[in-house]
Amino acid sequence: MGHELEQVGPRLRAIRRARGFTLDDVAARAGMSTSTLSRLESGKRQASLELLLPVTRHLGIRIDDLLPSETRDPRVRRPAVRRDGITIAPLTPEESAIRTYKITYPPVDTLPELRVHDGYEWLYVLSGKLRLRLGEQDLVLTRGEAAEFDTRVPHAMSPVGKSPAEVLSIFNGEGERMHTHGSD
Repeated sequence: MGHELEQVGPRLRAIRRARGFTLDDVAARAGMSTSTLSRLESGKRQASLELLLPVTRHLGIRIDDLLPSETRDPRVRRPAVRRDGITIAPLTPEESAIRTYKITYPPVDTLPELRVHDGYEWLYVLSGKLRLRLGEQDLVLTRGEAAEFDTRVPHAMSPVGKSPAEVLSIFNGEGERMHTHGSD
């Protein structure tokens, strides 16, 4: 239980603000000092039932509403994005620290520009053949092959031949921004 309680304060603050109440409003009605409520919200004061009950009653919520739900739907329902013909399907929730995507590279006549950005990328070829240009290297990865590289090295990827290449790609936050938001 201890770990889940860490989220209680921030959730309480978010609900109070969403309802348009000030710290003073809620503290007065819950029969506690404003500083106690403030410390409860910032996590400096351990959340206990006797502190939470009058506050949740005033906000019209249940204590359960402050605890993370274990029964959250685990499925990732984020739409795929298309950029320059490339389809990028997110496989992890948005708040995930490590971002995983299934990327489909369509056949191209001209090779894409080499790009550089902060971060790391790990990739695994699901189908087709992928040409990976990385600095001076020009490699062809086939189904079942994986690669990991520092994205500060100039790099570009494209399929080999007439069929698309499907790739599982994992980035840390920096690398991901580049791929999904372009170089804006």
